[in-house]
Amino acid sequence: MTQRISDRETALDTARSLLQSCQKVVCFSGAGLSAESGIATFRDTETDALWSQYDPTELASPEGFAAHPERVIDWYNWRRRRIAQAHPNAAHRALAQRPDIVQITQNVDDLLERAGCKQASVIHLHGNITHDRCHQRCGFQHKIDLANPPGPGRCPMCDAPLRPAVVWFGETLPQWAWQQAEKACREAERLLVIGTSASVYPAAGLIQVTKAMGGKVLVINTHASGASALADMELIGPCGEWLPRLLS
Repeated sequence: MTQRISDRETALDTARSLLQSCQKVVCFSGAGLSAESGIATFRDTETDALWSQYDPTELASPEGFAAHPERVIDWYNWRRRRIAQAHPNAAHRALAQRPDIVQITQNVDDLLERAGCKQASVIHLHGNITHDRCHQRCGFQHKIDLANPPGPGRCPMCDAPLRPAVVWFGETLPQWAWQQAEKACREAERLLVIGTSASVYPAAGLIQVTKAMGGKVLVINTHASGASALADMELIGPCGEWLPRLLS
């Protein structure tokens, strides 16, 4: 049964006790973590007049890229410029102060890294928008300038189109990232689930991996979500308010 405590100070003390009594802590974060930095969630695209006429799935799928490559690149470059203008928030900074916590994220931005997390220590399950890669997966990938992203380009190795190095609808997660995330969740004594609805699979299944191995799950979100049913404890509210105090 999920434990929810109405008194905030009592809830904070209980959550701290849950984390302090273990050695291996893993954080699994979603769009809610970066939303507090002003980065709209994927579905919030519909609130922007420029892109509201398009179905987001048409802008983030191999089929959409094949049909309208320039439109897809334009949309991702719009997102890149918005991310370039954003700054890590208090939750990102709190996580960066705890290098002992393994970071698994569904977010494609680089705000955890800009907050101070080592790039090699952040597992990006859905890829990283700071890079372009070959659409044919020949192996070519390079970092781009978020503030001044390039237009449509060709792979210098095989001449296939270049595209953002993110996971699109209908594509599998990067094998290395999934293996590392699954291993971390199997070993986790405590799993922090931050700002995710836990509705996108297979990533959402990582919570069940930890539970199956006997680990405890602490959920922090602005509202109840799909993760709530699996939580041993849940803190409702902005992660930027909870995490700095919880992890200090």
